[in-house]
This record gives sequence, C-alpha cells and structure tokens, in this order.
Amino acid sequence: MTRHNLNSMTCRKAGEAMPSPEGISSGRFWYEDLLPGGSDGDLAAIRADLPPGVVTHWHSHPQGQLIYVLSGVGLVQANDGPIRKVRAGDAIWFGPGERHRHGAVENSMFSYISVQAWQDGRNVDWLDEETENRS
Repeated sequence: MTRHNLNSMTCRKAGEAMPSPEGISSGRFWYEDLLPGGSDGDLAAIRADLPPGVVTHWHSHPQGQLIYVLSGVGLVQANDGPIRKVRAGDAIWFGPGERHRHGAVENSMFSYISVQAWQDGRNVDWLDEETENRS
C-alpha cells in the first residue's frame, strides 16, 4: 500500500485555503489541507478558520483528534458533556470514536490546527447536525 504522507521535509506555502464541504457545520468556513494523508496510519492535518457562531456537526475520528487553538475563542463539547470555552494556546484531545463538536463563539473567529490519523480509509465520521442552542 502506498502511503500518501511524504517521506522527506516539505514546506507547504500559505494561501491554499478552500471553503468547507457543505453539510458538516452550521455555516461555511475556510480550511487549508496541511497534510492530506489518505492511507491507514497516515496523519492528516488542517488549519480551520471558523467565522463567529459557526459550529461543526457532531462527529468522531477513528483514531482521535488533536486540536490546537491558534486564535479567537471557541467552544468544544464531547458527547453530552459540558461545553467548554477555549482560547489561543489551548490543546484539546478527543479520544478515538468520541462523539464531539467544536466551533466559534457568537462574537469571535476561531482558528485552529487539527491533527487526526487515517484508519479504514477515513479520518472522520460525520454523525448528525448541530441543533442544540449553545450558551
């Protein structure tokens, strides 16, 4: 099996952002594919920039997800647990298969780097739409 991650140093230049796919969040956001991966065991990494009030739909990652907040203020929630406010410099880990969501507060952008591994041909499982009110 061919691995999609590169075997030597690569410098990816900024400016290759694209709009998020429809149906994965309460509104569109921008993201940059930093490390695409694609084969089992590969890491995938993105930089995401969410406008105020945009939150992802519930989802999970087969090998877990690390989020490192770059700027702004965001909200994170796992399962039906408490909604936590996060800021620049915070690191959040969601375990393998853990149902969760994350997004921007109503009055701030939310930018982060997300890292997750591929397993069985995927690195994310989208579950259901975000429909609850957030505080």
